[in-house]
Amino acid sequence: MHLHLVTDRGLTLGRSLIDIIRAAAGGGISAVQLREKECSTREFIELGHSIMKELRPLHIPLIINDRVDIALALGAHGVHLGQSDMPYLMARELLGPQAIIGLSVETLEQARDAERLDVDYLGLSPVFTTATKADLAPPLGLDGISRIRAESRHRLVAIGGISHENAAEVIMAGADGLAVVSAICSAADPQQASQLLVEKMRGC
Repeated sequence: MHLHLVTDRGLTLGRSLIDIIRAAAGGGISAVQLREKECSTREFIELGHSIMKELRPLHIPLIINDRVDIALALGAHGVHLGQSDMPYLMARELLGPQAIIGLSVETLEQARDAERLDVDYLGLSPVFTTATKADLAPPLGLDGISRIRAESRHRLVAIGGISHENAAEVIMAGADGLAVVSAICSAADPQQASQLLVEKMRGC
């Protein structure tokens, strides 16, 4: 089972993102997806360097959302692409065969289109209604996960409105892992929140 922490500095309740990541790492997350929509390229790189320094001894990969150039500059482990980002084949050519490349899909049709691509995982988004990302497609729901699972050969990582209360249902519907934002970033105890999510997944 895979648990990705997707970062959002606006949801850390005034705490350092590094502190959140350090706590979540102690709770069992398997990857960090660094998502920064509004900072400058230089700030993005500086933040990424700080996070990589934290994660390297823990052998937890850093995945950069959207920005292949940032992933290259940092020497990050990979990139997570949206439907309007750099095409997968171009990103793979730039990043190489060892890079982790995920692709967001919002519909069964997009998941079908991804069958021809050797992505490392599909990010199913959004599963439920969420306030952490604007302009999302209609929620897939548990049925949407099941339909994609029935047709996809890829590892499926679900995101959107996921918490410890519904994590088990999402896994049982066919997801191989979870990606969460506020469930960890806004938790009173990010380490405990991460541990609970991991326990919920393992209990399925």
